[in-house]
Amino acid sequence: MSLYKYLRQIWRKPDKEIKKEVKEVMRERLLKGRREPATIRLERPTRLDRARSLGYKAKPGFIIVRQRVLRGGRKREKIRNGRTSKHRSLRKDLKISYQVVAEQRVARKFPNLEVLNSYYLMDDGKYYWYEVILIDPQNPSIKADKNINWILSKQNRRRVFRGLTSAGKKSRGLTNKGRGAEKIRPSQRANKRLAK
Repeated sequence: MSLYKYLRQIWRKPDKEIKKEVKEVMRERLLKGRREPATIRLERPTRLDRARSLGYKAKPGFIIVRQRVLRGGRKREKIRNGRTSKHRSLRKDLKISYQVVAEQRVARKFPNLEVLNSYYLMDDGKYYWYEVILIDPQNPSIKADKNINWILSKQNRRRVFRGLTSAGKKSRGLTNKGRGAEKIRPSQRANKRLAK
């Protein structure tokens, strides 16, 4: 097994001998994460195996940011006018996941960078933490790398706000294929438009 496979195994299901140590480390990280700002830039990824599988490389132009998101349901703004039935519904159902919310917040904080992907880090009763991989389009090493310079093209600009990251595609239902997914592509709005 490779190093990354061992790291993944330890993260998902630690052995009995190191389980106590892992719990203590995670507890310390949670306590530290609550005191830190919501958006914080890191030197290196916490979950190296996950970051590598999503396209991260330890070279200039790749940036890791940890984002904290508040858990719980969203509340609708107070409706000033309208019927009684509208006033009764306070709950707001977002069609995007916490992960997409985290990616979008990071993209707003770093407008000159492009979001490549993100992964789950940890959670407690109040917050979720995600680590977001960002790419600097102006960096020469990114422009020279044939595996990643696709992100420089015009159609990939501000991709996180158009649901083009993995988490965004999942929220849009694009992981489904074939039967039952006929009205998803190219998008639900476009499908309604074509039906008219």
